[in-house]
Amino acid sequence: MKVAAIQMRSGLDPEANLRALEPLLAEAAAQGAQYALTPEVTMIFPENREQLRSVAAPFEGHPQLAAVGELAQQHGMFVQVGSLPIPLEDGRFANRSVLFGPDGRQVATYDKIHLFDADIAGLNAYRESATYRGGDVAVTADLGEITLGFAICYDMRFPRLFNALANAGANLIAVPAAFTVPTGQAHWHVLLRARAIETGSYVIAAAQGGTHQNGRATYGHSLIIDPWGKVIAELDHDEPGVLVAEIDAAAVIEARGRVPALANARDFAMPSSQR
Repeated sequence: MKVAAIQMRSGLDPEANLRALEPLLAEAAAQGAQYALTPEVTMIFPENREQLRSVAAPFEGHPQLAAVGELAQQHGMFVQVGSLPIPLEDGRFANRSVLFGPDGRQVATYDKIHLFDADIAGLNAYRESATYRGGDVAVTADLGEITLGFAICYDMRFPRLFNALANAGANLIAVPAAFTVPTGQAHWHVLLRARAIETGSYVIAAAQGGTHQNGRATYGHSLIIDPWGKVIAELDHDEPGVLVAEIDAAAVIEARGRVPALANARDFAMPSSQR
């Protein structure tokens, strides 16, 4: 199966972001991709909470999602919108990933579980929990011989989620992201390769890249990694583009057979405090 990671530089206008996505999806389809992943915050990369509230559309009847469903049907491929903000009843948002099938229908959704609350030296503090509500359900979806596991950006720092997805049958794990430049330079490759190695799974990471309208800079460097932890495709820059690679479910079986870490895992108790 050929899979594609779409790298973007999303701005503040959902319709403009959709127009930027259209030729990238067409390019992925022209290269034979049967599944394409877009980055986190594909449809709107907000400057602030107020700006987000002014443009975020409800999930039901969402205009850009409806258009992506039509594009998936037009190209006859699975298309996963890495994420977009969906208003919730408590005034916050879900950071939601949406998968469409080749028939244009929604197959699955996933709300980002782990929220990025951190202070990074030289940058503003990030408080996703002030704007977003974290999900609480891990999600997989059937792509034929491939079973897709869902994660979003900061989720990659939590191996337990990836192990749960692999144990639920996922052999390809999607990580749409909008990684900061300092953390990207330090951790992007090593974290994603570690998640692939630990689970014996393919990992596909579609990234935002470059300096955005909201003033933030993201790392780019979209990746596709095989179950042995080898980077088999990379966009070695922060410009928009398309990354395509072929994956094979048999390679997952082989990797997990060589190092059966999932099968060998054991439950254990934490030690009591020592006095």
